[in-house]
Amino acid sequence: MTDRRIDGFFYGLFMDRDVLRESQVVPANPRRAFVDGYRLRIGLRATLVPTPGARSYGMVFTLTDDELDKLYNAPGLEIYRPESVLAHSLEGGSFPALCYNLPEAPGPDELNTEYAARLRAVLSKLEFPPEYVASITE
Repeated sequence: MTDRRIDGFFYGLFMDRDVLRESQVVPANPRRAFVDGYRLRIGLRATLVPTPGARSYGMVFTLTDDELDKLYNAPGLEIYRPESVLAHSLEGGSFPALCYNLPEAPGPDELNTEYAARLRAVLSKLEFPPEYVASITE
């Protein structure tokens, strides 16, 4: 891999810089952002599902190819696939970013209340819109 740096849009627990650092990843250039046309779906794992009219919030960090590989080659995360999204900074401006999603959305019977609670805490800490935070359910 290379030291090339890529903007990644993170919508789950990887929004928390401490979680990234535990994975020995050093995020740079943090920006609160959203992507339109996707809704968050939490099952056993979280993913973004294409949904017209929806909006999902997250953090954009600049990472290297090696750091992205380290995150998404971890056990259980290797099933995520990268796709390009257009991220919109809460401070203004738009830019392309790489976003990792599951190839198939979790089924309606999949629940993860602990993950949803942890995610609400991260979103609150990062001061995302309260109505979005409240919408995060298992």
